[in-house]
Amino acid sequence: MNSSVVGGQAAINVLNVTKIYSLGDVKVEALRGVTFTIDRGEYVAIMGPSGSGKSTLMNLLGCLDRPTAGSYFLDGIDVSTLGDDALAAIRLKKLGFVFQGFNLLPRTSAVKNVALPLFYAGVGTRARNEMAKVQLREVGLGDRMDHKPSELSGGQQQRVAIARALVNDPAVLLADEPTGNLDSQTSEELMTLFEQLNQGGRTIIMVTHDEDVASHAKRIIRVRDGRIVSDDMTTPSPEPTGRP
Repeated sequence: MNSSVVGGQAAINVLNVTKIYSLGDVKVEALRGVTFTIDRGEYVAIMGPSGSGKSTLMNLLGCLDRPTAGSYFLDGIDVSTLGDDALAAIRLKKLGFVFQGFNLLPRTSAVKNVALPLFYAGVGTRARNEMAKVQLREVGLGDRMDHKPSELSGGQQQRVAIARALVNDPAVLLADEPTGNLDSQTSEELMTLFEQLNQGGRTIIMVTHDEDVASHAKRIIRVRDGRIVSDDMTTPSPEPTGRP
């Protein structure tokens, strides 16, 4: 990958990023000069053992933290030095998040859960509900729009969370252990959905410790001791059939 590209087709461009945490008098170097580019439309898994720096890297990619040194361009915007308010705005406009724990509002319908980011973006009620319905249909939940999380299976709840992450049409979808709370069959169904979303043009970055899950991505970046130790394309998976 050409890590010098800052515009063009690059969704993410990380240049010599270092992250140092201070624990009292002790300095912990969580990331040590990390450089890579992810183009628009790529599907990338980030892997690494506990303490490798992958969670720190995910926080930086998600604009939840800033690098100590180096630059991070998200969709052509240098976000490495932005203030808290500007980072929050970037997260809302440019990023969609999917977490292991779903993070849905328990007493709220699927459509209202999905519409929540649009509320914060200032979109009107009718428009945001219509946009939320479109995304629920895209993830295969057109018949579950009025169901609350307790009325949905774990896999369906994660689909609601994915629809919510996509409703603002983000530049990048970030998924942090998205199948961690799901059984193997449901996990496989979710991976098929991610593949279909990627085939539709979505840029996806997924952090996982599961080799089987990572194998569905088209590229795997492995992190150890704060450095990238490998960055390889995977063997193409058979194309899924049918709708999500």
